[in-house]
Amino acid sequence: MGYRLSKIYTKTGDKGETGLADGRRVGKDHPRVEAMGELDNLNSQLGLLLADLAEQQSQWPGLREIGEVLAPCQHRLFDLGGELAMPDYQALQENEVQRLEEAIDRWNEELGPLENFILPGGSRLIAQAHVCRSLARTAERRCQHLNAVEPLRPVGMAYVNRLSDLLFVAARLIARRQGIGEVLWQAARQDD
Repeated sequence: MGYRLSKIYTKTGDKGETGLADGRRVGKDHPRVEAMGELDNLNSQLGLLLADLAEQQSQWPGLREIGEVLAPCQHRLFDLGGELAMPDYQALQENEVQRLEEAIDRWNEELGPLENFILPGGSRLIAQAHVCRSLARTAERRCQHLNAVEPLRPVGMAYVNRLSDLLFVAARLIARRQGIGEVLWQAARQDD
């Protein structure tokens, strides 16, 4: 990829538009820009989760594997953002979706079946994994919205969907490996 920023500000976006790599100018509220922004938001929060995981590995060595599985996801999200910024660019491959599915299956074997609804919480790491999961769902919705206007490659849609699943399972696995009980949802009491 030969695009490099030599200057951070250009002043070309001051009137609410931005340029895509194919030369088109679109509004900053265009579905493509919205999808790119949500992927960036997810990537930033995933970076925070990875930093927190790295800091906690000495206390809970079982967290290392989770970080190793999630770290490449930052790069793949950047690839997907690149595909959105440069519509002719194709970086994300189907094997990345399969990699996520394999991790989900492997981790779910350790966790066993989910028997209750769970809430984000229990520890900062668990909650941050759930923040990332919810942002992945938001990014997926923005990509679906864009897909309705300008069709996207199916692999990108599948990747974001599977990533949200992976992050949900990662949150549960973090709880298990930290030895922290999951926060179970309690239905509101029905007064008679």
